[in-house]
This record gives sequence, structure tokens and C-alpha cells, in this order.
Amino acid sequence: MKYNRILLKLGGEALGIHNERGIDPNEANVLAQKIKLIKDLDIQIGVVIGAGNLWRGMKDGAARGMDRTTADHIGMLATVMNALALADALKHYGIETRVQTAIEMRAVAEPYIRGRAIRHMQKGRVVILGAGTGNPFFTTDTAAALRAAEIDAEVLIKATKVDGVYDCDPVENPNAKRIERLTYIEALNLGVKVMDNTALTLCMDNQMPIIVLNLWHENSVGHAVMGKKVGTIICP
Repeated sequence: MKYNRILLKLGGEALGIHNERGIDPNEANVLAQKIKLIKDLDIQIGVVIGAGNLWRGMKDGAARGMDRTTADHIGMLATVMNALALADALKHYGIETRVQTAIEMRAVAEPYIRGRAIRHMQKGRVVILGAGTGNPFFTTDTAAALRAAEIDAEVLIKATKVDGVYDCDPVENPNAKRIERLTYIEALNLGVKVMDNTALTLCMDNQMPIIVLNLWHENSVGHAVMGKKVGTIICP
């Protein structure tokens, strides 16, 4: 394997039904199967999952007059709901998990403790990190970049519904070309939409490579951890 410990960043939409709100247990099972394929390669896995299937702080809250801090706190709690759903699905496939949260809620999850998270992964458990950074005004992309650096991950894999970074919007332009490799500065200058600038800058400061790939392509994450060319890599 090229990478032995990864941070997998997932969008909340991976747990939902297309264009609908909520958590679909069937979609959670599909996602769990994909993670199991990686786990079977004896890879240590940390997961950060968003909450787009349940709540978007800016769009659903702040844009409609809600206090931004309150809206973001609701979003952080929504990520914990997704984390618990994913953990339940993984357990059905015999994968031991731990959910850790940046906001303490000991009745349902462990508080995030870096050393404990690393120890869980060393013991073969998938660690799902919920509640973002625990602070408003930061996206789950930034949380993923932060946690990846903290747990000494070797790569941050941003698994989305697109198979990399393009020179223009592939939905609007069928002739858009996928870019296989970018530096952090090039990604920032391009204003890539797959990850916000704060997350990109944090990865650049910590020399954390980012691979952007399509989660739904067959074993795309497995190919990435084996070092095969897949998606777009953003690196020094």
C-alpha cells in the first residue's frame, strides 16, 4: 500500500437519497461496503462526514436570518447524527468503530482525543470524527484537514460525486478536462470548489496531500491507497 493511514472526507449526501433530506439506511449500508473494501486492505481509517443531507448552516440557517453561530452549531450536531448512522452500518459488516465528537456528548460518543483516536486505528477500528472542529465558521472540509494533520494521516481523500478537479465546470461544459495533478497554490488560484480555501491552506502548511475522487466509481478509494492514478492529487 502507498498509504497506510488515511483520513476519508465524505459528504453527508452520501447517506441520503438524491435531492431529499434525511438518512437512508440503505445508502449507509452501501457506503459501509465501500469502506469495508478499504479496511480489508489493512488500512487505518479516520472518517469525517458532512451534514449536507440534513442541514447546511449557511444556506438553511444564516441565509434565512438565523444567527450564523447557531446555524453552524446545528450543522455540527447533524454531522454526529450521520456519524452514528455510518457507525451502525459498519457494525453490520463486522467492522469495529468508534465515534468521537469535538462537542462532548458522552451518552452517544467519545470526546475527541487525538491519542485515543490514533490508538483506536492502530487496533483496527474505524474512527468517525463528528461535530467538525467544534467551532462555528469552519466547514467539515477544514475539520478534515485539521484531523488529518492531527492523527498523522498520510493522505486526505476527498470522496465526492465528481472524479477530480476540472479546468472548468464539467456540468456546464462537456469538453472540460480533468486535471491529474495540482499544487496547493494552483488549486487556490483556480478557486477549486471541491474544497474551501481554509482547508487547502491548512493542508499546504502541513504538506498533507489531497486526493479528490469519485466515491461511486468502483473501488476508487482502494485504487488511491494502492497508489494507482485516480482522480486529482493536490500536493506540494
